[in-house]
Amino acid sequence: MRVGIGYDIHRFVEDRPLILGGVDIPHIKGLQGHSDGDALMHAVCDAILGAAGLDDIGHQFPVTDDRYAGIAGAELLEKVREMIEAKGFKVDYVDSVIILEEPKIAPFKEGMKSAIGKALGVDKNNVSVKATTQEGIGALGRGEAIAAYAVASLVKK
Repeated sequence: MRVGIGYDIHRFVEDRPLILGGVDIPHIKGLQGHSDGDALMHAVCDAILGAAGLDDIGHQFPVTDDRYAGIAGAELLEKVREMIEAKGFKVDYVDSVIILEEPKIAPFKEGMKSAIGKALGVDKNNVSVKATTQEGIGALGRGEAIAAYAVASLVKK
């Protein structure tokens, strides 16, 4: 078994949809990014890439490459799955936490688990999505951004 950790953060901006864990969440702002800004999907990508001993998401899908402009985080995660499968691995489990003040994501967690599981080819019960606040501290606490951490375990196919 191999284990990796991932982290991502994106700033809130006007005139963008808020997409987290592959789910479109109604909110007055979205997340800035070269892709869709899905901090949760990006953190999961990095956790899996790390566990497989591959370079991080920024190396695999650089912001200088227009092929990835606006790409969905779920699509990036599918590409990551293909990369690790080529190395003889499959995802065993993903645990994640989103750090944000708002919006509340409880109504969307099952959809996130399903979207992540689908992109990885695993049952949604092998995906955990949790959320917490920053208790008003720092940029995350002021509601300027959303961050996510993820841990993934891989096993040989």
